[in-house]
Amino acid sequence: MDELRRFRLALVAWAAGGAGADAAAAVARELAGGVRTIVLVEGSSDQVALDALATRHGRDLGAEGVAVVPLGGATNIGRFLDVCGPPGLGLPLAGLCDIGEERHFRRHLERVGLGSGLTHAGLETLGFHICVADLEDELIRALGADGVQQVIEDQGEMRPFHTFQGQPAQRERPVEHQLRRFMGTHSGRKALYAQALIAHLDLERVPRPLERLLTHV
Repeated sequence: MDELRRFRLALVAWAAGGAGADAAAAVARELAGGVRTIVLVEGSSDQVALDALATRHGRDLGAEGVAVVPLGGATNIGRFLDVCGPPGLGLPLAGLCDIGEERHFRRHLERVGLGSGLTHAGLETLGFHICVADLEDELIRALGADGVQQVIEDQGEMRPFHTFQGQPAQRERPVEHQLRRFMGTHSGRKALYAQALIAHLDLERVPRPLERLLTHV
């Protein structure tokens, strides 16, 4: 297991608390010297998307000392800021979240001393970028509905998608909404499509939050 992966796992265990937290904190502190920046993202699909986009730009975030850490949900941001930020390791931070979760990020960033009265622009200055409404929405708008359906076809999932479209709750909804919901119907599907959509994305049409975050780190 490489050191950056060990660091991420230790960080998650430390933030979770419990009996193993002290040992995890010791491991994280030991390995923190090889980490330049920690990027806090809501889930694994965000991590996959950022790593895939970096690869398309010829970058290896791990080799650069950038640890992309999924929070397991935006409401966990406070715990991770306590261990990564000024109260803990004191490492440089950046992040990505959905617009509906912006309040959690803003409140806890201010609580640990990383700004006060933060605005949307203030969050971006810190390196924390906001998706409208979420990562899937950003990628669907960037590729267009037809482009996303081509990716679904390439994944061999057009038939399940058509079945999903035929559900009573979906029939009258715009195709963009159907695509977004479809990606969240099975465990692992968001991460699968994060990778696939980034692979098909025109690099001139990268969603602003992803582009700005990658530039920041």
